[in-house]
Amino acid sequence: MTESTDAAPAARRVLLKISGEALMGAGQYGVDANTVDRIAADVAAVSGSGVEVCLVVGGGNIFRGLTAAARGMDRAQGDYAGMLATVINALMVQNALEREGVPTRVMSAIHMSSIAEPYIRRRAVRHMEKGRVVIFAAGTGNPFFTTDTAAALRAAEMDCDCLLKGTQVDGVYSADPRKNPDAERYEQLTYLEVLARDLNVMDAAAISLARENRLPIIVFNIHEAGAFERVMKGEGKFTRIEEVS
Repeated sequence: MTESTDAAPAARRVLLKISGEALMGAGQYGVDANTVDRIAADVAAVSGSGVEVCLVVGGGNIFRGLTAAARGMDRAQGDYAGMLATVINALMVQNALEREGVPTRVMSAIHMSSIAEPYIRRRAVRHMEKGRVVIFAAGTGNPFFTTDTAAALRAAEMDCDCLLKGTQVDGVYSADPRKNPDAERYEQLTYLEVLARDLNVMDAAAISLARENRLPIIVFNIHEAGAFERVMKGEGKFTRIEEVS
């Protein structure tokens, strides 16, 4: 497949979803400092270009409620533990961003005033208008909802122009290309195609929420240095999910 060449529309405000697994780097658990620093540098470059940026960070590198539930843990309790893992990751990303000179605020859906601001929509918007990067932690604050759904929800609430999902590969494939070299890569998809083909991009609730709010989703490889900035310019490899008019 060729690289995407259509210029992306100028974005005023975007939300970047970073999975917890993306923060592991080549490791199997926890946070890789070099990976976090590189991602922070990419976010700093986009923020420095004048785009208002907010983030949602997952927690699967530390704890995953669904996996714990499969092993017998109460699902709601496991999801709450997973929310706390996202707060740890948010603080790590905040620290890396501030070392890049980027003013940053962590806002948590679960009240923990000693380390993060409570999530208040209008306050989050104001932070971004002042040039601060806002990191939304603790998912939606509710069990049974993934951080993908939290990303779609926050992007809609923040009136973002698009939702970007940084993944382990350079777009959406028919199967995991790391396991199946014959997997087909898609340049463009509609929300309904993602749902009908059961593509492993985001969960159905997140896709449906994006569709209802006509929120484009861009999927790209977060591990390529500078990829976030290139995607914002419509360059490099990515998959765009939106309604076709």
